[in-house]
Amino acid sequence: MVSIIKYITPALAVTCLSNIAFAVNAQSLSIDKYYQAEQQLSKHTDKLVTGTLDHPVWTNNSQLTYRSHTKQGEAFFIIDAVTKEKDLAFDHQKLATALSASTKQDIKAEKLPFTSFDLINNQTISIKIKDDLYQCDIERYSCDQVKNTAKDNELVAPDGLHAVYIQDNNLWLRKLSDNSKKQLTTDGEDNFGYATNNAGWIRGKKPVVKWSPDSKKLTTFKHDGRNVGEMGIVSTAVGHPNIDVWKYPLPGDENIFKIHRVVIDVEQAKVIPLDMPADDHRSTITDHVAGRDGQLLDIDWSADSSHFAFVSSTRDHKTATLKIANAKTGKVRTIFSETEESFFESGVSDISWQYLDKSNEIIWFSQRSDWGHLYLVDATTGKIKNQITQGDWTVLELLDVNQDTGKLIFTGAGKEGGDPYFHYLYSIYKDGSNLTLLTPEKKHHRISLSKNAEYFLDRVSTPDQPETSFIRSTSSKSGFVVEQMDISKLSATGWQAPTPFIVKDRNNQHDIYGLMYKPSDFDASKSYPVVNYLYPGPQVGSIRGRHFRTARGDNQAIAELGFIVIEIDALGTPGRSKSFHEFYYQNMGDSGIPDQVAAIKQLAAQHSWIDSTRVGIWGHSGGGFASTRALLTYPDFYSVAVSQAGNHDNRNYADEWGEKYHGLLVKNEDGTTNYDSQANQLIVENLKGKLLLAHGTTDTNVPPYNTLVVAEALIKANKDFDMLMLPNRGHGFAREPYMMRKRWDYFVQHLMSATPPKEFVFGK
Repeated sequence: MVSIIKYITPALAVTCLSNIAFAVNAQSLSIDKYYQAEQQLSKHTDKLVTGTLDHPVWTNNSQLTYRSHTKQGEAFFIIDAVTKEKDLAFDHQKLATALSASTKQDIKAEKLPFTSFDLINNQTISIKIKDDLYQCDIERYSCDQVKNTAKDNELVAPDGLHAVYIQDNNLWLRKLSDNSKKQLTTDGEDNFGYATNNAGWIRGKKPVVKWSPDSKKLTTFKHDGRNVGEMGIVSTAVGHPNIDVWKYPLPGDENIFKIHRVVIDVEQAKVIPLDMPADDHRSTITDHVAGRDGQLLDIDWSADSSHFAFVSSTRDHKTATLKIANAKTGKVRTIFSETEESFFESGVSDISWQYLDKSNEIIWFSQRSDWGHLYLVDATTGKIKNQITQGDWTVLELLDVNQDTGKLIFTGAGKEGGDPYFHYLYSIYKDGSNLTLLTPEKKHHRISLSKNAEYFLDRVSTPDQPETSFIRSTSSKSGFVVEQMDISKLSATGWQAPTPFIVKDRNNQHDIYGLMYKPSDFDASKSYPVVNYLYPGPQVGSIRGRHFRTARGDNQAIAELGFIVIEIDALGTPGRSKSFHEFYYQNMGDSGIPDQVAAIKQLAAQHSWIDSTRVGIWGHSGGGFASTRALLTYPDFYSVAVSQAGNHDNRNYADEWGEKYHGLLVKNEDGTTNYDSQANQLIVENLKGKLLLAHGTTDTNVPPYNTLVVAEALIKANKDFDMLMLPNRGHGFAREPYMMRKRWDYFVQHLMSATPPKEFVFGK
């Protein structure tokens, strides 16, 4: 370049420099780079690995079924924990032939169209293919479609004979064997119906109930949304669009969802209201009162179905009150309450309190010591009898309690040293004695407990070490290997695992853990721009599980284009101390972004090949919010952001979310609020870099108005930006080929100053 410039006249210098800069910017990135990047996606990398163990199901106390990718294709196995005998669960070719005949489809033995099955007996299995259920005789190899099976909008009773569903705001009972129906309630009405599955940000078809163990009763609620504000989404169409309007409470709304708790005697079709005021629509750990399977959370029935314990949580998530209800009379007595200054949670990985009806005690999870631990509470007096676990580490999830022996099985993290996000399995007695580590390797353990908690599947790995699967005993240190992952074929392609690293947080106080991705043709003599992927949570972090994966989203794919990709779990991440988790409580504008910046600067100081002058960032949902926030709060550090489906101002997002992590909305006399500190549209004047906003136009989780308010503010501020509205897309478009390509293109163009291949097509 110097040799060119020295021969031109000063008058032409500016023009030539401009042309040279254009030439640099216009250099093309090879389409082969994009092809190589695509090969790093899981749909390509997963099939190169054998010895996997997926979709495990304990069929009884000692038999485990699972699917594995073998050299011959996908195969299903059954293994006995006692005898250690492992066999194919069935003849795959014969089953494929039988299913082909029954479904009138061409089904291949090496790619059966299901991921798991139920073992009814040694001769019969049950399989679900899409929405249809089949029973197959695996001795004669014949399959028949089951006609009277549970539907997607039904929740089946424990006895498997009946299911409940919602019709016209009322609960109905259906007998599965003969399809006979019975109306259980009659006074449900619009916006005040029984068992309604609506949290605003998510809606489900299944009723929200908790069946009693004897299948003769259930507890549920009338869902009161009569005065709750509405949300509306309009489809993109030629002609009249579809207009979806539903109840969606927001932070600061005077009226939010209320649940009027009831018990229903199924045999008598009798509704028994609980003797208490309506509860706020809150649970102790999630943003909904329903679990993924539709069951009502924070309920634990007695073994004899006569009563149940439950937890009422306040609107601000600060106070949880444990109560016990008589299922016959509806009488309720309060046992005790616990209040946190920030927010109360009853577990980390899942709800971890349990009612011990035999001894009239409660196993209670609390973070009162700054660490999540289990306590034994007297269910009559509400007094703590003893602390069960203790120390500077956390219980993650209570998996099992044997009421006869007093033995507890639970997962925990942080006790064994090393990566505090590695999960381990422990046992202990309710008096706090005999704490026993059941998973010896200093790695991450994914646990599946057998039905009687005597055995467990232990899948052991790290982000950069492939998985070994064991079956182990909870009463001894015995165990044996079930599967050993083989990644040799994957490694032969040049694939490489991410590199774990440890840096310090913004205040140089805590160790912060992350993963780094480098291109497979990495050259330490070069200088690479950085792409920072983040999801701030605070309910989860960016990395989401320390187990081995062949691909984590498109992190390695982006690295293949010529970037260093970095993701960390910053301050605010759960799974460590409570103070660590609640670090930016009432300040969601923080989102751990200062730790992201500090981490990248530390890594750049350690590695000459990291160019901290060229840093981009992207994320989806909460990460969409945080990526824009990072570009606006650190405009001299981040120069490019791809922001997808962001909840840019939580006053436009679900009430349970914002009110838990940012607190109740407070409006000041001057018109400002305590939520102003997290609203991205209020700081758009800070924009210096390149910003791509993307949102689905029919996103009912994070409505598109969250992005549009930022766009409106950017326009008013006369700021250049890019926006992609994806018509008729919901919340989950992050891995769509078009969005992925636009994301790659944006970083290549604006962070690498290169021209991406035009309209790259995946799978070509």
